[in-house]
Order: sequence, then structure tokens, then C-alpha cells
Amino acid sequence: MQTIKCVVVGYGAVGKTCLLISYTTNKFPSEYVLTVFDNDAVTVMIGGEPYTLGLFDTAGQEDYDRLRPLSYPQTDVFLVCFSVASPSSFENVKEKWVPEITHHCPKTPFLLVGT
Repeated sequence: MQTIKCVVVGYGAVGKTCLLISYTTNKFPSEYVLTVFDNDAVTVMIGGEPYTLGLFDTAGQEDYDRLRPLSYPQTDVFLVCFSVASPSSFENVKEKWVPEITHHCPKTPFLLVGT
């Protein structure tokens, strides 16, 4: 089975972990959980073929700026998250997240996700 590695980045508390928990369990978490680094895998069908979708949740806080890029090698796609209720988290997309991921993985595509 082929694998797709998806790394989720964005400012702290924008909803990255909730997005992934909701997707993988069909349940919305009731409490905020600080993430340092977590991963999960689900099977998805693409064109009738099964793929393993590896989901890598990262911490957005500055304290983890040196640790976070360790999850970037071999990434197939990034999800760059921001909160639709936080204009500063959207500003961070162009000021921090896009420069960071394009520095480490210049040819890897990314999707912008409003939570």
C-alpha cells in the first residue's frame, strides 16, 4: 500500500489537533490539548486504490521552532492552518509558516486551511 505523508502546521491553538481528531475519530474533542508532536495513520481510497495517509500534528508555539522541522523530511503535502477567528494567525501564514515549510521542503505542495 502506498503512503502519503501529511504534516499539519500553524500557530498554536488554531485547531490543528481538533481537525485531525475530528477526521480520524468522527468526534470533536471537548478540551484543548497542547501538542508537541503526534502522528496517526488512516487508510483512504484514491482512485479505487488504498493509501495509508500519515497525519503528523505539530506544535505551533515558538518553543518548538527547532523541533518541528524534524517532522518535515519526506512530506508529501502540508496543511497550513489558521483560525478564521484570529487575524494574527492568518498573518502568521505568510510571515512564518509558508517561509518555514518552503525553506525545508521547497517543492512540497501545501494547502491553506481555515479552522
